Amino acid sequence: MRAQIERSVERVFADHADTAAHAAVERGEWPQQLWQAVLDAGFAAAAARSSHGGIEAHWAEAWPILFGIGYWQVPLPLAETMIGAMLLSIAGEAPPQDAITLVEHGDDAQLLPGGSAQRPTVCGHAHRVPWARYCRWALASMPASRELLLVDLRQREGVRLKPGANLAGEPRDEIAFADAHVALRVEQPLAGLDEPLRLLGAFARSAAIAGALESALAQSVRYAGERIQFGRPIGAFQAIQHSLAILASEAVAARTAALVAAGSVPSVAAGDPRRAAFDVAVAKLRASEAATRGAPIAHQVHGAIGFTREHPLHRATCRLWAWRAEHGSDAQWADWLGRAAIGAGSEGFWPGLTRRRFNEA
Repeated sequence: MRAQIERSVERVFADHADTAAHAAVERGEWPQQLWQAVLDAGFAAAAARSSHGGIEAHWAEAWPILFGIGYWQVPLPLAETMIGAMLLSIAGEAPPQDAITLVEHGDDAQLLPGGSAQRPTVCGHAHRVPWARYCRWALASMPASRELLLVDLRQREGVRLKPGANLAGEPRDEIAFADAHVALRVEQPLAGLDEPLRLLGAFARSAAIAGALESALAQSVRYAGERIQFGRPIGAFQAIQHSLAILASEAVAARTAALVAAGSVPSVAAGDPRRAAFDVAVAKLRASEAATRGAPIAHQVHGAIGFTREHPLHRATCRLWAWRAEHGSDAQWADWLGRAAIGAGSEGFWPGLTRRRFNEA
């Protein structure tokens, strides 16, 4: 299945995630042609149950989609929609056809459920919500009550959006909920995960960072072979080769860590929730570190041309700098791992490390 998905991803993203799609988003337009191509290919519902229009792909099989989002810098809330569709499908609800964004109660969102059982509502604020202005739905997670709330962002009253953006210019909006009607309220279906949207979002960003690093590496290697200085390609100079080797090692490290997490993150068909938190923490930590180290090398190899807006390199590097802080920075996930290791005690440290979980005696 993964090979088939990989071929489909390469065809769709190479054909449609082009300069025109990026230019449309920069003008404040929704790239409808690209979104329709993604829907037609079945990417948005890939992780959902077959009864809900999906193919029940586990995340290792769906890896090419998440990796491709970074490699082609796909300007869509595709990862968010995939996660939302999967969670709703596991909970036994058919996912909506429109784009979904994610809101996790916590650092960036303070939400308070209310209303009645017949008409549930939600109040509060959410900051830096991906692509909210273009999404019809927001899926909010309430860790304390272990509930998922599906909110229609197009309702006339109860929802107010304020546009914002991350460093790469991707929409990161503020949402104010004022007794907003909740269209669906279900139990959070992933046992053992206290903050499912943060964890799944961190995994998705790790995979995308790996893809963006691979893109930056490919562009740098190509440019180093084309740029002539002192009568030969700059890629023939040992200093440039050394820099490219470091960039390649960072790309491989990020990809390897994210692939390990892909094997344990829960899905309809597979996953190991006991190891998922550890694996995702390591993946996001390592991918964010790789983004910090790798992006400057790509720009150093390209020289001045890499800093121009006309050159495509900035699409990858600006996303690397933006994504490394989303769904937990490297420092935050390092702190989480450190606290978990300390909590395991001296006798539990090595067994926890080899089991890839510190939460058991």
